[in-house]
Amino acid sequence: MSTRPPPEAPPQESPVIRTTAMPSDTNPAGDIFGGWLMGLMDMAAGSAATRRARGRCATVAVEAMSFLSPVRVGDEVSLYAHLLSTGRTSMRIRIEAWRREREGDHTNRVTDAVFTFVALDQTGRPRPIPPA
Repeated sequence: MSTRPPPEAPPQESPVIRTTAMPSDTNPAGDIFGGWLMGLMDMAAGSAATRRARGRCATVAVEAMSFLSPVRVGDEVSLYAHLLSTGRTSMRIRIEAWRREREGDHTNRVTDAVFTFVALDQTGRPRPIPPA
């Protein structure tokens, strides 16, 4: 019997975004761009922010990211959102990016980051976030 802890598993909830890494998402060396993954994470965080604020939101900050493992062409990438806190006009959302290898069931967390969003009114000014 192994004494090692079980491997990390993705969150139980449904991902906000699930997509497949394609050749068009790579740099000339054939590696998936970190910027492609960060853009997906921003879209996932924006989707969660918009739902919570019930309207337009804008990214105002992203905390540091570290890439833990590469994403390869054909990998399935799933992005999970967790609302960490809500202020009067802003919210912090943690996004976890997970990959599943193309021809198997192995999954691992690729990176995570905390995105800060501000709810905006129709003129682009900060507005209060409605109660949950």
